[in-house]
Amino acid sequence: MYSLYLDSQGDDAQRLPDIARRWRLEHSETSPFSLGFEQGRLCLRLREEPKTGAISVDLASGAAAHRRKFGGGRGQAIAKAVGLKGGVTPLVVDGTAGLGRDSFVLASLGCRVIMVERHPVVAALLEDGLRRACEDSEIGGWVSQRLSLAPGNSIDSLSAIEDEVEVVYLDPMYPHRAKSALVKKEMRVFQQLVGSDEDADALLVPALALAQKRVVVKRPDYAEHLDGREPTMAIETKKNRFDVYVKAALS
Repeated sequence: MYSLYLDSQGDDAQRLPDIARRWRLEHSETSPFSLGFEQGRLCLRLREEPKTGAISVDLASGAAAHRRKFGGGRGQAIAKAVGLKGGVTPLVVDGTAGLGRDSFVLASLGCRVIMVERHPVVAALLEDGLRRACEDSEIGGWVSQRLSLAPGNSIDSLSAIEDEVEVVYLDPMYPHRAKSALVKKEMRVFQQLVGSDEDADALLVPALALAQKRVVVKRPDYAEHLDGREPTMAIETKKNRFDVYVKAALS
């Protein structure tokens, strides 16, 4: 069980007991985090820092909608990293789904994406964002077909997936040095909630075993390679890089 303050005062609060049972969450009066509904969204807050703002998953509007419409389509680095070219749209497992942003980008480009998230609070936020996206009149049709959530520890979950997965995508938590206030806020909250992915190196072997074509690891530009293993190639952006392990080149 994971303990946090379950705020039953907001709208849609009647959903909280079911969410708590499903994700094994329990109420704690002393937790630094609160979880509750605000304007129809499941939101996470730091109780002692109300000005920090709430964290929720929004796939239908805001930054996600802007990137979907104006983000560069298949010309984006992430699209190149997973091998989107021509009519190729691989089945992708996002082994560290987090708030689902990269999964959503890949789904918007045509991929079917299975999202794996091991932290119960983050998974609950992700599930709520996915629910609302599926209900959206503009994107709900393809979101419901292409995005699914499979909660669990990626190290264990990857070996249990029976689908013929072509690409495994990993973006483990890493100490960020971003200057953006928004990124700072989210990363600070997430570091406190989730901690660092100290077992991230152990993800690479099961990911390579599952992926038929490639494993893609997103890293900050200053980070070392996952598990110290040199990738087949790297696609670099301004702040990040995508280390690509192509199975054909590794065999």
